[in-house]
Amino acid sequence: MTGHVPEEPPVPDKTPAPDPKTAQRVIKKYPNRRLYDTSTSTYVTLAEVKQLVMQGESVVVRDAKTSEDLTRSILLQIILEEEAGGAPMFSEAALANIIRFYGHAMQGFMGAYLEKNVQMFTEIQAKLAEQSQGLTPEMWTQFMNLQSPMMKGLMGNYVEQSQNMFLQMQDQMQKQTEQMLGAFGLKKR
Repeated sequence: MTGHVPEEPPVPDKTPAPDPKTAQRVIKKYPNRRLYDTSTSTYVTLAEVKQLVMQGESVVVRDAKTSEDLTRSILLQIILEEEAGGAPMFSEAALANIIRFYGHAMQGFMGAYLEKNVQMFTEIQAKLAEQSQGLTPEMWTQFMNLQSPMMKGLMGNYVEQSQNMFLQMQDQMQKQTEQMLGAFGLKKR
């Protein structure tokens, strides 16, 4: 190839090592779409970034030239690959409903609601894992088979409570909107 100039390898950072308990793992994204882990001074794949996230690492992805934060974009790319991989987490209906919240007055609420629920689910999952450390794979399978109906009931109750809370919030917001419009001399049609 004529005219091709190979990209220079990145220069390791000379900054002192941050506290590993609070440090974010910095990944740099280069124009050739390669990802470079500054902690290990190696190129990594998207699958390896996913593995870091799965291990609980705090990861930040930055554009190598501009330092723009690309973390959300990379995380969404990982989700897209997982969703396309054959065992999707979201149904088409769920994805369509999420899209419908963009630009809607409830967008901020929906984001916070999903975040809190995922966090709660993660905490429950961690507690279950902690309590089942001594179980063999066979015992774990039996445990999960017994827990499945209970978990379905628990999740059903949780969804019902969430739905009731959402309806109460919606009612409260409607009343507040009517009060505010009334204060300005406007009435809801």
